[in-house]
Order: sequence, then structure tokens, then C-alpha cells
Amino acid sequence: MTATTIKKNSRRVLLAAAAAILLGPVARPAHACGVPGEYVPAPQAIDLAICLDTSGSMSGLINSARQKLWDIVNDLAMAEPAPKLRVALLTFGNLGHEAENGWVTVDSDLTDDLDVISEKLFALSTNGGTEYVGRVLQYAARLDWHPSESALKLIIVAGNESADQDREAPFRTMCGELIARGIMVNAIYCGPVHDTVASEWMEVAELAEGRFASIDQDSGTIVVETPFDSELATLSTKLNETYLPFGARGRAGLANQSTQDANAESLNSAAAASRAVTKSQGLYVCSWDLVDACSSGKVKLEDVSADELPVRMQSMTIVQRKTYVTEMSRRRGETQDRIKQLSRKRAAWIADLMRRQATDDPDSFDNAIRSAIREQAGSKGFTFKDPC
Repeated sequence: MTATTIKKNSRRVLLAAAAAILLGPVARPAHACGVPGEYVPAPQAIDLAICLDTSGSMSGLINSARQKLWDIVNDLAMAEPAPKLRVALLTFGNLGHEAENGWVTVDSDLTDDLDVISEKLFALSTNGGTEYVGRVLQYAARLDWHPSESALKLIIVAGNESADQDREAPFRTMCGELIARGIMVNAIYCGPVHDTVASEWMEVAELAEGRFASIDQDSGTIVVETPFDSELATLSTKLNETYLPFGARGRAGLANQSTQDANAESLNSAAAASRAVTKSQGLYVCSWDLVDACSSGKVKLEDVSADELPVRMQSMTIVQRKTYVTEMSRRRGETQDRIKQLSRKRAAWIADLMRRQATDDPDSFDNAIRSAIREQAGSKGFTFKDPC
């Protein structure tokens, strides 16, 4: 085991989310492929749009988003009742984007495929430009938001220039329209709170009933590497062996899963471990995977044609196919349970280290965001389990 390493990235980023109220019970088989089982209530709806400034000075913001994506998801996974999460990614202020769109790009609409969001984050690059906060909020408003008024819908917008540059879509107008639709906006100013333009970012949050935070651009997100990280990364790879790609997106989805494992590992062992923890929980859903599709009741194995199945399953009888999928589900569950055990030990280890080294600054960015997430979630009746 290696000694503990505490690293800091160049900037911090807000990737926050909260949760919504119960949408009502929906019958769902608890076992793979429609085998009768205990029915569980539907999860709660969370829609989160992350809007990042990718102008020339914001590479640290992007790196922090890559680092903290899985940590934010893991924090949400501790919410009770269980949430159902969709995430969107938008970028603005980049000269590589279309000028007629106000230099805004919707990199991904709202999706429950978190590997897609990771893929898009790692594809980002900076290119100096004009940061139109109002315009990115306008595009965020056009996303496929959950239709229920009871679903909690959040936008996170982060940048380091004036929020009041857009004459075509002023942020005050956009914030009013968003909150009228029940979409809250949390604003992150990447600079000192006493900067003149910081007050505009405060106004963004106030107008849309969100939270405001400022970031010291010379500080970073604390990253702790632990003795448990290596085994967690190994178990993450082992989990991949239980995924059964099917349909048009199957092979690409499986390949992207491995690619995002590698992307997390390229940052540091902490990011890889955090991603492994995400893959052990219910918020990590792969629509291209037979195990997930069958256990959710969205797909009946009898309805899947042989040529859409993995090659190994194509010559099987329907009984053999069901047995095989159920076996993959069992193996996945065992591996996920081991990851959860290690995750609890890792969380306790990190908490103890940060206590002893006085690293956990109560005024830090991460703590400020965690407080905002949990406060917003609490207003919807959520509680959070202790990760240890």
C-alpha cells in the first residue's frame, strides 16, 4: 500500500444536485428478465444541468468537473428515498462554438447514462471567448426536463466573467422564466467574492431560488488517495465482465464504459475509486445492458432477437439465456457488495485523515456545495445516510 497523497487541482467547480419527491409506486420485478419478485417503489426524479464556462482561462474548472463528477453522484446515492438521476452538460464562452448560438453548445441533453456525461467532460477543451450566462441558461431551459412539477430540477452554472454580457437573453429574464417552471439555478463565480462582477452571480442565484458560491481560483479540490483505491479499481474492471451489451448501442456502450474507467484512472487513483463506488450503486444505469434492462422491466428477454444479443448468447435457448442473465446479475451483485464494503472503509479512512490533518476546511468549496445540495434535498423530504 502506498502512503497517503493529498493533491490539489487548480480550481474548484460546483457540480451540485438535489432530489425530488416521490413520483408514486411503480411495479418493477426485483429479479432479472421478468422473474417474479418483490416489487419496489419508483425512485425519485432529479434533473441536473451542468453549465461550464470553457473560455481560455477555465481549464481548471473542467478538470475539477472531471474529478468531482463521481463524488457528487456518490453523495446523491446516499439520499433516502432513492433518487433517479439525469444529468445534462452544456458549455459556453468558447470560440469553438457557433457564434449564432451565443457560443453555447449542448454537449448532452438530460440522460441517465453517466458514462456519456463523463465522455463529454473528457472531450472538452478551452478556447477564449465571450461568456453569455443568459444564453446558456436559455439553452438549458430547452432541455427535456421532467414534466412533473414535483420533480426537482436544477441548473449549475459556473464561470469567471460578468454574468451580464448577453443583451439577447439577459440572465434576469432567463432566471425569471426558469424559476417560473420550477427550475432552480445555482451560481458559481470562479473568483473572489469581493470582485465587482461577483454580485451579478449572486443575483443569478437569488432570482432563481438557488445557492451562490465563489471559488478562489488559486485553490483546488482536495483529492485523497487511499490504501483501498487499487482494489476498488480492480473490482470496477471486474464489474464490466457482468455487462451484456445488446441492441444498436450495446457494443459502443460497453466500449465507452471501459474508456471512462480509463479516463478516471488517468486523473488519479481517487477518481478511479470514486467511479468504482458509483458503479456499485443504483444511480449507475446502462440502458444498453441486458441485466439492467431486464431487471428494470423495460425489456423482456423473449422480445430481443438473437442478432441483437451478445454472440455468446445467440445460440442459447430462452431458458439458457434467462439463466445466464440471472447469473450475471448475481455476480454483479456480489462484486457491488464488495465495493460497498470497501467504500465504507475508504470514507471512514478519509474522514479520519482529514480530521487529523485539519484538511477539511468548513469554508471550503466542497463543503459549501455539499451543504447546498443537502439543504435543497432536505426541502423535498430527503435525508442522507452516513457514508461510513
